[in-house]
Amino acid sequence: MAYESQSLKKKSSAGAFGDVLYGMMMLPKEIEIEKERNFELGFRVPDFGLVINDFLRTREVGEFVSGALAGAMTKAVLAPLETIRTRMVVGVGSKHIACSFLEVIEQQGWQGLWAGNAINMLRIIPTQAIELGTFEYVKRAMTSAQEKRNQSDCPRVHIGRASLNIYLSWISPVAVAGAAAGIVSTLVCHPLEVLKDRMTVSREVYPSLSIAISKIYKDGGIGAFYAGISPTLIGMLPYSTCYYFMYDKLKKSYCQAKNKKSLNRPEMLLVGALAGFTASTISFPLEVARKRLMVGALEGKCPPHMAAALSEVIREEGLRGLYRGWGATCLKVMPSSGITWMFYEAWKDILLVGKGHL
Repeated sequence: MAYESQSLKKKSSAGAFGDVLYGMMMLPKEIEIEKERNFELGFRVPDFGLVINDFLRTREVGEFVSGALAGAMTKAVLAPLETIRTRMVVGVGSKHIACSFLEVIEQQGWQGLWAGNAINMLRIIPTQAIELGTFEYVKRAMTSAQEKRNQSDCPRVHIGRASLNIYLSWISPVAVAGAAAGIVSTLVCHPLEVLKDRMTVSREVYPSLSIAISKIYKDGGIGAFYAGISPTLIGMLPYSTCYYFMYDKLKKSYCQAKNKKSLNRPEMLLVGALAGFTASTISFPLEVARKRLMVGALEGKCPPHMAAALSEVIREEGLRGLYRGWGATCLKVMPSSGITWMFYEAWKDILLVGKGHL
């Protein structure tokens, strides 16, 4: 019995050890299999096409594209009138509009009516895209800020012992957005305006875009592309503010009077033209002063600032001098602003309404 018990102990211990040893011998393979199954590292290349597609479907991109397309189509439609206006201002050919049209067609063919339109397209497409896109974005941001302020307490400014409440409700989001649109588009696109003016006025000196860029940069560096930026901003600020404010106000007033939700295309054309007419009339004296500053700079007798230019015009020509050329400018601005708004709203309907942004 003792021998059997000892043999059983040996067997059990050997058996136990053998099982353990067998298990230990088998573990590495099982662990390797588990490692292969559980520790597989996967790497997937991100779908950039999907990211770009999502970005292009955003509301902001749609508004920028709508502005660019509206600017391009407006400039294409009005290019013949711009060509005739330029010829009449410079004094080339007939002084009558119909005769001038016929002269251009006889001398250069139908394509002559769109001469120089490529330069205008280069300027107007980014300008309108940035201007209208900025307007829509800032208007939404200002409206959202006003709604949040109305729900909470108005901000306070403490000056010593005095406390001043700041109310945002009296600030028009449309007016602020219009001012921002004019400032941003002018700052970004002013170099294109300088290029267009140089290539239009001195075609023999600046025969191509590449030569114009290199020559202007060589003569004055980066600052030369922003020549006249100060008077341009001063003239643009009241025009842009009034232009967008009047369009929004006229649009809402007309819809309320007619009990409508939106304007049709002819109504957009009319409201846009009236907004352009009003803004141009209000800001035109500043435009006259701006041109006086630019011409004075070329002739070497530039007034020191905008106020001096305005007083110079009044002294030489009286108050009527502040509106010299106003009629011709309105004839250009009214169809341009009306057509721009009509095309812009149409493109917004195509690009944004179907995606649920409007």
